[in-house]
Amino acid sequence: MHLNDLLNDQNRILRLKEVLILTGLSRTMLYDLQAKDEFPKSVKLARCGRAMGWRYKDVINWIDTRVGA
Repeated sequence: MHLNDLLNDQNRILRLKEVLILTGLSRTMLYDLQAKDEFPKSVKLARCGRAMGWRYKDVINWIDTRVGA
């Protein structure tokens, strides 16, 4: 898989660091917005453990709605 394919894969999962870079939000603001249902919910990546991530397409859609607002 090429880097361009990976970057455009709508089904990939983003980790917190990537979400913060894409959105420009702080960790605190991201979790505050998520708690108010104003940001996409994270998904658990493993049955046991604490690994979480966000769907790329959900984050991009959220960014698109903010740019259009």
